[in-house]
Amino acid sequence: MSLFKVRRSSSGSQPDVAQPPIPPEEAAIIEKVALKVVQWRMAVPAIIFLESVKPLNYIGAQTMVFFEPIVQSIFTFKDYDIFRLAMERRENIENLLQKIEALDAVAHKRDRLYQKKLKEERKKWKWYQRYLGIRQPRITIDPAELEGPESQDATKPPQRPPASPQ
Repeated sequence: MSLFKVRRSSSGSQPDVAQPPIPPEEAAIIEKVALKVVQWRMAVPAIIFLESVKPLNYIGAQTMVFFEPIVQSIFTFKDYDIFRLAMERRENIENLLQKIEALDAVAHKRDRLYQKKLKEERKKWKWYQRYLGIRQPRITIDPAELEGPESQDATKPPQRPPASPQ
């Protein structure tokens, strides 16, 4: 009977079990997969799919063994094997979800910043450049702009000039 007893701390909760750190090769493969998902602009379907199959992660990892010959056209054998082993652990699915969400947020911010700069650049064009589409702008986005807070215009309320006494 004592074999099936769960030891609890004095607060009544289960003791924390230290999770082993993710090996660097698994983290690199998870990063690579998340980057490909965001590049293909499939972040939302991937997140929905991963959230729905999270309880079945071990079965899904075993299904990956079945599809191994087909998928090897995308991954090398070593990468695929490491990814399959990583997906057997539930915390790696959560890590993949977090990586996809973080990379998607950066990509979304980059797209918004690009559209804003493109709009500003088009205002400088002559009328014939605007309407004929002759000119292709060269827009560069500084990585410091992506890391900073949201654009200053969006976070601050519009500044109104002080009212003059009449």
